[in-house]
Amino acid sequence: MSGTLYIVATPIGNLEDMSFRAVRILGEVDLIACEDTRSTSILLKHYNIQKPTTSYFEHNEVRKLPWLIGELQSGKSVAVVSEAGTPTLSDPAFKLVRAAHEQHIPVVGIPGPAAAVLALSISGLPTDRFVFEGFLPHKKGRQTRWRELSREHRTIILYESPHRIIKLLQEIREYCPNRMVAAARELTKKFEEIIRGSADELLEHFNRNAPRGEFVILIAGKKHTAQSDNETIKHCDKSQENECL
Repeated sequence: MSGTLYIVATPIGNLEDMSFRAVRILGEVDLIACEDTRSTSILLKHYNIQKPTTSYFEHNEVRKLPWLIGELQSGKSVAVVSEAGTPTLSDPAFKLVRAAHEQHIPVVGIPGPAAAVLALSISGLPTDRFVFEGFLPHKKGRQTRWRELSREHRTIILYESPHRIIKLLQEIREYCPNRMVAAARELTKKFEEIIRGSADELLEHFNRNAPRGEFVILIAGKKHTAQSDNETIKHCDKSQENECL
């Protein structure tokens, strides 16, 4: 019989967000496939989990996927973890899940943190209908995607790095003017912060304060305009909380 493929969600920052079930599964599997072995090693050490790990990420997935499927077919259980959060969201793990299903290998999800859902839940933007876009294309197809998103009536969720956040906000101003925007950064970490306002207001904020950390950007749907007042919300300093990734 084949082994089981476990898709294990891990903390996006604060190590206390690891579930009891996730700790148990990582301690029981034969192999842990990691998007970033360095980040995962911190997590495993924190919970005293000593299991073999192997890298599995965008640049080696073509080579590693058949090998991982072979390990599963040989009867080994394999857990997949991303650098942070829920695997298969904006990382290559979904190809492994698809291949496992094609080979009739059991796939079990271990739920937990996801930055997109967490940011949505605290953004104050409509949560009844939303669309997750992840990272937009850097060049080819980017303008086409923006034209499509400009007609979107659901709340839009994007990921962005601090180096490109200014450009992204400028594009929001161009393609989605007068929309309420929320920028969430360093979620669950020491300097967690969420800022709300128009794209212009957020641009003004980040021109005064250099953007740091990974961002989740949320844009209200087409029918929801930005509030007239400048609403900025900063979450508390979490320096007293436990160790973070």
